[in-house]
Amino acid sequence: MTTPPPNDLSDLQPEIGPAARRRLRVEIAIVLALSLGASAVYALVAFVHDLVDLVVASTPISDQTASINPSLSTQEAFDLVYQLLAFAFGLAPVALALYLLWPPGLSPFARFGLDRRRPRFDLGVGLLLVPIIGIPGIGVFLLGRLLGITVDLSTNGLGAYWWSIPVLILSALRAALVEEVIVVGYLFTRLREFGWRTWAIIVASALLRGSYHLYQGVGAFVGNAAMGVLFGWVYTKWGRTMPLVITHFILDVVSFVGYPLLRMWFPALLS
Repeated sequence: MTTPPPNDLSDLQPEIGPAARRRLRVEIAIVLALSLGASAVYALVAFVHDLVDLVVASTPISDQTASINPSLSTQEAFDLVYQLLAFAFGLAPVALALYLLWPPGLSPFARFGLDRRRPRFDLGVGLLLVPIIGIPGIGVFLLGRLLGITVDLSTNGLGAYWWSIPVLILSALRAALVEEVIVVGYLFTRLREFGWRTWAIIVASALLRGSYHLYQGVGAFVGNAAMGVLFGWVYTKWGRTMPLVITHFILDVVSFVGYPLLRMWFPALLS
């Protein structure tokens, strides 16, 4: 597998003045408020709620549950409709980020390295990152459960419908696109315009990634922040989000579809 040059569209940003900086601050705040910034705030509140339950009600964090992919209706047909609507509208922040960074006459997907110019490279790096992130991630989760700092997870709250697995796969795709396009592609591009150093951007992005997973507990924060550091380094080296999307998508499909099976087969290990 040959190493391609960095994304040739990553340095299109001109120097910006004070007025442009103010506009960009507002823009970044709006994009994050419509997406993962809001998720981070809700996750922080949920984490504080868990701590309050621990102190007031003596409910250990490990006995509390975080639900991912819950059912949205008790009626199967409407549940499917709501799930598909959540997928479609959930991609709106991705479309906004791509639009805001759309170079005149060029593809916004190319700017983020989210195109098909290097399919073998993207697939190779994406698959390589899966065990590098997935195996330690499982270890961090199990350690967090053992130490009582990570909540129990319900990754599939859907009924046993014919469409449940396809919807879970779409949910994994949405999460991969939203997180990698906004937390990596968009945020890295904008923070470069402010003159931030590379590792400052990587750390800020990683902390944001960890923060919106706080609802799962401290272990999830640490594990996802570490993942963010690695993803940030990969992006700064090659300038492509496609390998990150591939890795994230595979990991989430395994989590959403495979985790309930593991809980059924190994209840003592994951309890």
